[in-house]
Amino acid sequence: MTHAPLAGRTAVVTGGSNGIGAACVRALAAAGARVAICYRTGAERAEALRGMLPGTGHRTLALDLTDPASVRHMAEAVRAACGHLDILVNSAGVTRPIPHADLDTLDEALFDQILIANARGPYSVIRALLPLLRAGGSGGTPAVVVNISSVAALNGAGSNIAYGAAKAALETMTMSLARVLGPEVRLMCVAPGPVATDFVAGRGREALEKLAAATPLRRVVEAEDVAQAVMACITHLPTSTGSRIIVDGGRML
Repeated sequence: MTHAPLAGRTAVVTGGSNGIGAACVRALAAAGARVAICYRTGAERAEALRGMLPGTGHRTLALDLTDPASVRHMAEAVRAACGHLDILVNSAGVTRPIPHADLDTLDEALFDQILIANARGPYSVIRALLPLLRAGGSGGTPAVVVNISSVAALNGAGSNIAYGAAKAALETMTMSLARVLGPEVRLMCVAPGPVATDFVAGRGREALEKLAAATPLRRVVEAEDVAQAVMACITHLPTSTGSRIIVDGGRML
């Protein structure tokens, strides 16, 4: 019989149609969870992914993190379908490669866009889904929120200044919410370094391999590596909350 540690659990993954989010969707479904795949523009991609998942009860939901009404609509759809929520993975985000010295390109409007998508958006999702998360968990195990951060929150590097600032805000918010939402809800952060996805425009495999060669483990971080860290937060760290797991091959060293 296949081991399914998350059988009977429900999960929502924002940014679930591609990259790290899609890897998390696959890992959660493989562990037995019913997954809602939230997407902004990748409806066809989300449906294709849903059709490939093992198990039943998976669904796709449109979600625009910049629109509070869209967040509320998503939360209501989850409530109507499930009545509770055990796992939330906030993987959706936005960035744009801008040299840190180029303050002219990173204007206020773009800064706001990046901050809203990467910090306020996850907060809005947690806030909207909180009643369902409080009703989730099982057997004394609390519901879990895992926020996908970045080592840019720690080193001030990354694709642009606003992105690092937004992820630092996300990590601080994770600690604050962990303090006030326990014991019903745990919150964790997973902070990857550069990952082999198309999230950062123009960063191909060759560039990633060059970056990886300078790290202790000398291997490119794949989306599946990040998803496994997310799964560890959910299944193997029951007494951890407000903590950060770094997935960067030792680059921060």
